[in-house]
Amino acid sequence: MARPVGAIFLGAYGDRKGRKEALTLSILLMTIGSGLMTIMPSYASVGLLAPVLVIAARLLQGFSVGGEFASSTAFLVEHRPDRAGFFASWQWSSQGLAALIATGFGALLTTSMSAADLQAWGWRIPFGFGLLIGPVGYYIRNRLGETPDFIKAGSAQASLRELFTHQWDRLILTSGAVIASTSWQYMLVYMPTYAIRELHLPQSTGFTAAVVAAALQTLVVPFVGVWVDKVGQTRVMTGAALLFVLTSYPAFVLVGAHASLAVLIAMVCWIGLLKSFYSGALPSLMAKIFPVETRVSGMSLGYNISVPIFGGFAPFFAQSLIDMTGSKLAPSYYMIATALLSLAALLALRRKYRM
Repeated sequence: MARPVGAIFLGAYGDRKGRKEALTLSILLMTIGSGLMTIMPSYASVGLLAPVLVIAARLLQGFSVGGEFASSTAFLVEHRPDRAGFFASWQWSSQGLAALIATGFGALLTTSMSAADLQAWGWRIPFGFGLLIGPVGYYIRNRLGETPDFIKAGSAQASLRELFTHQWDRLILTSGAVIASTSWQYMLVYMPTYAIRELHLPQSTGFTAAVVAAALQTLVVPFVGVWVDKVGQTRVMTGAALLFVLTSYPAFVLVGAHASLAVLIAMVCWIGLLKSFYSGALPSLMAKIFPVETRVSGMSLGYNISVPIFGGFAPFFAQSLIDMTGSKLAPSYYMIATALLSLAALLALRRKYRM
């Protein structure tokens, strides 16, 4: 709910005040939200105020994330437009590193702490770690220079009006291209739950597979960026989406028939590899779709329309399909469907904008 609102505000802010200013404001808000979560009083001490404060802190974090992807991608691309694919790919590589740290915390805390301690105070540890990163990130971003493209184009005073009036088709197609990337990402997040509930594997097995997938994304995506600068974004993304359509169902069949750590890791690595090829090309493609004047607003909205719907609800859709069909293979249906939607968007982008 908060991410699209943040996308609207921070996207317009980034087009009006600059990419640097939007990035600085974004990390400041995220640091405040993480700090509130870290020191959050318990229900026993403040009663109903505790869950209200938790929701408020999480909404603030969601709001700040709403403009993060687009501002950082525009910042990277506009500093090195000659190597846009490579530099923009670090946006997704860093997300892989973040996922690696997050799943690492999950694996460490669930294996080293009792359930009672984890619920009582252990859950605060990852937020405390995030709080430590905030001041460093703020210092770095505050000292960065603005992008040459923004300085040349100047402040855009009505980027949202321009976006909704004359560039709404670009916005729709961008959202479509994001669908596959975000659904696959959140399905990887869902895999530990799937391994425990449906395959009856130990809790540590699912987290181990998720850690391997995050590490793969971190390492592979920059190489994809180099390749993208040579052959173009839509070729790489179309190939990855087609492979996903063809192999998702067989992958779930394999892991269902041979439920083990090795097979689960192989399946997750395959999904992670295809996602790395697709997502490694996505940021620079999105930056190419929009002109400088509406770039942050367009990317912010395009990204944050798809992520809450097709990404945030991916585990819910996957589990609902399992419950409705009674089949452990049902999550593959969702993954195939989202891949087909993004394929349609990519084909439209190639035909209409010659990308």
